[in-house]
Formats: sequence, C-alpha cells, structure tokens
Amino acid sequence: MNENILINITPQETRVALIFQGAVQELHIERTMSRGLVGNIYLGKVVRVLPGMQSAFIDIGLERAAFLHVADIWDSRSKEANTPTPIEKLLFDGQSVMVQVIKDPIGTKGARLSTQISIAGRMLVHLPQDSHIGISQKIGNEADRELLRSMVMGLLSPEEKGGFIVRTMAEDASEAELRMDVDYLRKTWASISSLAKSKPVTTLLHQDLSLSQRVLRDFVNLDTATIQVDSRENYQKLLEFANHYTPAVIPKLIHYIGERPLFDLYGVEDEIQRALGRRVDLKSGGYLIVDQTEAMTTIDVNTGSFVAGRNFADTIFKTNLEAAHAIARQLRLRNLGGIIILDLIDMDNGEHRVAVLNELNKAISRDRTKLSVSGFSALGLVEVTRKRTRESLAHVLCETCPSCNGKGQVKTARTICYEILRELLREAKQFNPREFRILASQIVVDLFLEEESQHLAMLGDFIKKPISLQVETTYHQEHYDIILM
Repeated sequence: MNENILINITPQETRVALIFQGAVQELHIERTMSRGLVGNIYLGKVVRVLPGMQSAFIDIGLERAAFLHVADIWDSRSKEANTPTPIEKLLFDGQSVMVQVIKDPIGTKGARLSTQISIAGRMLVHLPQDSHIGISQKIGNEADRELLRSMVMGLLSPEEKGGFIVRTMAEDASEAELRMDVDYLRKTWASISSLAKSKPVTTLLHQDLSLSQRVLRDFVNLDTATIQVDSRENYQKLLEFANHYTPAVIPKLIHYIGERPLFDLYGVEDEIQRALGRRVDLKSGGYLIVDQTEAMTTIDVNTGSFVAGRNFADTIFKTNLEAAHAIARQLRLRNLGGIIILDLIDMDNGEHRVAVLNELNKAISRDRTKLSVSGFSALGLVEVTRKRTRESLAHVLCETCPSCNGKGQVKTARTICYEILRELLREAKQFNPREFRILASQIVVDLFLEEESQHLAMLGDFIKKPISLQVETTYHQEHYDIILM
C-alpha cells in the first residue's frame, strides 16, 4: 500500500492530491463558487402550470422559479400508452413534487428540472422509478454487455424496485465492486425518500457529492494507505459519510494536525506550479515540452544534456523509456484529454520501439481514465486518446493571457516602435494637431529615446509636428496610444 491521498479544504475550494511512491500523480480542484446545481434533488412546489407551453414553474427555494417541461416528467401512464399526457392532468398549483436539476440557471432563466430521478455512483446510475437494466453504449463488446447485465441482475432481489444503468467505468468491474455501488445507491435513495416524507417543500433532499466525498467513493482502492484531511470539521463530516456509505475506508482516514500546510509538506504546491509550465525536466537531463491547444496536445521528447550508454542510439532509448513514465504521469497530473501526440526521439531499432511502447502501456495502466495508445506512425509519432472527464488543470487555474491573447508570444518592443511610426504617419495625413503624444510601456519609450531616436526625429521633421513620449506603467508591451494634442 503505497498510495496516499491528501485533501486540503478551505471555505473557497477543495483540493485533492494523489501521491504514489512519493510523487504527485493527480490533482483535483473544486471551487465553492463554481459548484453547480445539476444533480441536486429538491422537494418542489408547483407555483404555476402553463398548459399553452406544456410546462410549469416550480419553487425549489432559489431566487427564481425553476422550469419543468412535460417532456421531462416521468409518467408511467404515458410510457404504457406511448402517448404524452397533458401537463394539466399531471400537475396542479400548490402540488408538492420531487424534482432533480438537469440544467443550471443561466442569466435570467431559472434552472431546468426533471421528475425522473437518477443517482450516479462510480459504476452505476440508479433509476429508482424505472425497472430497466441498461448498459452504456460506449461498452461495445456484446459479450461484455451481457456479462455486466447478468451480474447486475444477479445482485438484485425480486422485491427490490428500481433500475440501473451500467456506466463505462464498470467495463472491467468485479461483482464485488458492483455490489458496493448497488448498496451505496440504494442507501442514498432510501435517505432521499425518507426526507421527502418529513421535510417541507423547497427542501434540498440530496446534493451531488462534494469532491472530498467523491474521493471516498471513487478514488480509494486496495493500494490506498492513508487519506489525510487538514480540516477537523470536514474530517468529522467525512467520517460520518464513510460510516454510512463506505465503512471500509474509515481506518484509512486521518486528520492532519501538523504545523506545516499539508500540501507544502508533500511538495504539492511546487508540483502545481511545475504542472502549469511547458517544460518537464527528466532526472537524466532530458526533458519534455507540453503544448496544449484546442484541437490536441503535443508532447515533444528531447535528450537535453543526457549522454549515457554505449552509443547515441542507447542514449535515445534510455531517454524514451524514462519519458514514457513521465508522460503517463503528466497525462494524469494535468488531466490532459482528447488527442495527445507524442513526438518521441527517433529510434531506428525496432526492438527499442516495441520496448518503449510496452513501457508506456505499463505506465498508463494505473490511470483510471480510459486511454488507448496507437503504434508508431510513418512519421514516428505515437497517438494517444484519453477520455475527457473534467477540465484540464491549466483550464481550471489559468486564463488566456491578456497581452498575447493566447498566442504564447508578444511582439518585440522594436516591432511596436515601427507600428507606432507607421500609425503616426497615417494620423498626420488625416489630422492637423498641434502635437502628437505617444503613450507606451517603459521598454518601448526607452527604445525611442535610444536606438530608435533618429527614426523618430526623422518622422517628426517629415510631418513637421513635434512628437512627445509618455510612459504608461499599466500598459503591457504591445499596448500603445497616440494622442492628438
């Protein structure tokens, strides 16, 4: 057992780090302000039925009434008759109704609701009002689909109501894992049903699990040694949650009370900073360059200062082997999804290529997210596809640079000087001010006063107008203005 989970909780955000063999493997961040309502279950009150729109407004205790369309109302009669029942025959003003948020409020629009309740677990989704056993369409193998269906049906007794949908994550699940999920989901639904009978309308009956709770449900496995939480209040809440739903993890829960911040103690803060950079240094002296774009992510492997082995081919082979492990870790750490192109150092030896691919497949085997790795292409590239499960670390923590607008580079100060000179000439042809004043950053003004002073003076003589310079400390390098005085 050499995996440790660190949970850092503050009022504004929760951060989770997975440590394996002393190195940070995954980072998960959930901010309080960005937690949505989707998945929440409320006991709502019908405030207005609109037959003309076949919809209704439901009060669930938010600032604006939520919206429920007839198509989102679960009705067994409609299913049997295969014809929709008008909403005025299903709902009436003042009626109490259990609803689930399927879309967050946007602008002036209230939340979108459904009365068909679904509760997500790690492997399964529970449909308490249905009796269907469904399988995710992404599980394509028919034999696997039938095996999973029979496993789930074998876990259900005839008197138990409710259906299940088997999620893609359950593709390789054992019967024990499925049983744990069934037990967890049934307990959750029993708790929701009990609250609905005793609580007043507009009560929140069930909130989708917080990140720290999802850790106990989804992340903990046989290799997990400890789960350290640095908040006493939340440690107690997690203990209570585990006691009800995941009792097996209780011995692993620890309240961290050390003086140093938990993430500082394990070097997680430094690792976050490194994970936001392009360059990843390898212990041998080689390095990776990671570039994220909208279409794909590219990872380039370089030998750098690494020189080892009997010859250069041996050096390349050893660098690629080390890079395979570093790449697998960066995919999890940065949560890179979609298409990832690996530009490994060219290897002429076919055995070396096979060994590097085997090492890469071995390294990614611990990743909980579904991946596929292709062989080497004709250009010597390796294509990896990794399922997008959440935003990448960079998208969560960063935004587009206001100076370069996401280009990753800015124009040089000299380029800006020449742009300003051309703009001054255009302005002089259209207007006749007393003086032109250039407002620019310090580096651009310094260049005009020194190396470009002759060109500025020549332009001033040509347009026969004085040109003055003014430093604007708030301007970035590409930002400038020309004021007509």
